[in-house]
Amino acid sequence: MAELLLEILSEEIPARMQVRAAKDLERLVGDGLKETGLEFHRAEAFVTPRRLALVVDGLETKTADIQGERKGPRPDAPEKALEGFRRSLPENARVEERETAKGPALFAVWDEPGRETISILPEVLETAVQKLPWPKSMRWAALPTRWVRPIHSIICVFDGTVVPITFADVSASNTTAGHRFLAPDPIPVENFDDYVHKLRTAKVVLDHQERCQIIGSAAMTLAEKAGLTLKEDHGLLHEVAGLVEWPVVLMGTIDEAFMDVPEEVLITSMRSHQKYFSCVDADGKLANRFIMVANTDTKDGGASIVAGNERVLRARLSDAKFFWDQDRASSLASRAPALKNRIFHAKLGSLDAKVDRVQALAADIASFVPDADKDKVRSAARLSKCDLSTGMVGEFPELQGVMGRYYALYDGESVEVADAIAEHYSPLGPDDACPTKPTSVALAIADKMDSLVGFFIIDEKPTGSKDPFALRRSALGIIRLILENDLRLPLRKVLNTAKSHYSGDIDPTEELLAFFADRLIVHLREKGVKFDEIRAIFALGDEDDLVRLLARVDALSAFLASDDGGNLLTAYRRAANILRIEEKKDGRRYDSPPEAALFVQEEEKVLHERLQMDTPMTGVAIADDRFDDAMRVLAQLRRPIDAFFDEVTVNCEEPRLRENRLKLLNGIRGALDAVADLSQIEG
Repeated sequence: MAELLLEILSEEIPARMQVRAAKDLERLVGDGLKETGLEFHRAEAFVTPRRLALVVDGLETKTADIQGERKGPRPDAPEKALEGFRRSLPENARVEERETAKGPALFAVWDEPGRETISILPEVLETAVQKLPWPKSMRWAALPTRWVRPIHSIICVFDGTVVPITFADVSASNTTAGHRFLAPDPIPVENFDDYVHKLRTAKVVLDHQERCQIIGSAAMTLAEKAGLTLKEDHGLLHEVAGLVEWPVVLMGTIDEAFMDVPEEVLITSMRSHQKYFSCVDADGKLANRFIMVANTDTKDGGASIVAGNERVLRARLSDAKFFWDQDRASSLASRAPALKNRIFHAKLGSLDAKVDRVQALAADIASFVPDADKDKVRSAARLSKCDLSTGMVGEFPELQGVMGRYYALYDGESVEVADAIAEHYSPLGPDDACPTKPTSVALAIADKMDSLVGFFIIDEKPTGSKDPFALRRSALGIIRLILENDLRLPLRKVLNTAKSHYSGDIDPTEELLAFFADRLIVHLREKGVKFDEIRAIFALGDEDDLVRLLARVDALSAFLASDDGGNLLTAYRRAANILRIEEKKDGRRYDSPPEAALFVQEEEKVLHERLQMDTPMTGVAIADDRFDDAMRVLAQLRRPIDAFFDEVTVNCEEPRLRENRLKLLNGIRGALDAVADLSQIEG
């Protein structure tokens, strides 16, 4: 067994592409080796801003010897066929005759010695490197090759020997280089351990996770020494780890002149533009300190780096403070007319038109949100998009809504209106907090509902993995807003109201209800709810209140898990199957009531009486939202149904009795279909 070491040294690889590239390289090389019959113990890829590396440990030095075999023609085949078969064989092939199910046939057998691994590696590795699926790639010099960035050198060493591979006119060797500034001289390596050790000496930490750990630990230590707490930001941590090969963590100071700017602005400016970490004080407020990560050591312990970064940050925050002061010179409401010049979508009109629709829809939705004030909902809707015309949001688009809240409060708007402006985009994902304040909830639902209806009307629906307008996220957001706030919101009615604010004859209501059903299944499946039970309730077609629907699903799930429920499901399937077969055969439906006078056996009479008694009781319980009671009523049908199937022959020879009994089966099906479409239940 031997070891393979591969490294591609290049210009800086974008941080967002690094981790995925390492996984892709590991997968492509591993698959390529296995396709050639080479086995190995371990393959692990590493990435830094300038290098993509892979070690394959326990790799065989040659492929196994195999015996080739090929079936030929019959022994008495024409001579030309026999001659063609012989010509197609290797020189060391042996031809023998064997008996097969179709008679005697010729078989050729030969031995194929294993191939040396080092002769296989060039094709495998060059193919893998070529196939790396970069989100963006480039050409350089006059080369036809595309890769993410220009390549400087390649290491490819197998069992101490350089593998002769070439990519982008760069031939492999056993030499790399360390840190671009701290140790740029060539470094010969013998194997992976030697490679890692020499890179560390040359100021390069190869492992991405180790760089994350170094940065996180050092940043926490600096913050604690200053009596502060590091603000957690895992996304930024991984991004910064992808920007440095030798992380040096330092702390800088924010000028007090900028501390009256909203902390979201300061954090966003530092994070987006400078990749700085923020610190908070004991009260959870933003402190006037920031953490930076340099990629080099300096003789002055980083003092010059800190000073330079503070100078750059001062210029950045000066712009932010200018926007903050300038935006407050005009009221938020005064910016509303500018929305007429902002296109929401070419087929759906301006943002001003969207705000008109959302304002009207939010006022209607407020009727279903306890304690929602329609006047405040209308005010919040009218102001919800105005901050898009501010200088601050123009500079930092991710602060839309957040800045609207600050400007609304500055203008004297109520806290409820200001909070709704900030929260109406939420929730943005499964981990995002869901609004709970009445005004915020009504506006958030209306904004998302308007977008869903509009994009479905113009046929811009999600397809496969593509969802350019994040409509799946909008639907999941509405579902969370309804369920987490326990809102009794009739989806069909709200969708029809939203549709009424658009012109044209296209009505996407039913399609959107099905879309919501699919999103609800995704949402609840993560919580352990079975998708077929959700479909069994949705299939009834009369349930668009998600809170009520979920209560029905819970009751159905508990019922089906019980002994009575399991038996009744079996009885339902038996009745439904018989009816389906007989109705198809007879070309008619047996959906009229049975005649009591035609009952011959006691089991028929008892079942009929039970159905007549229990079916109305079930309906009343469902209408009163007493779903557990409805299931308990159904459970009383188990014994009469079991007795009926045990003692009564449905397809008897007497036509009138057969018809009457089929109608009784339809009564069973109808009684159970009143609570759920049990045909949707799997297994």
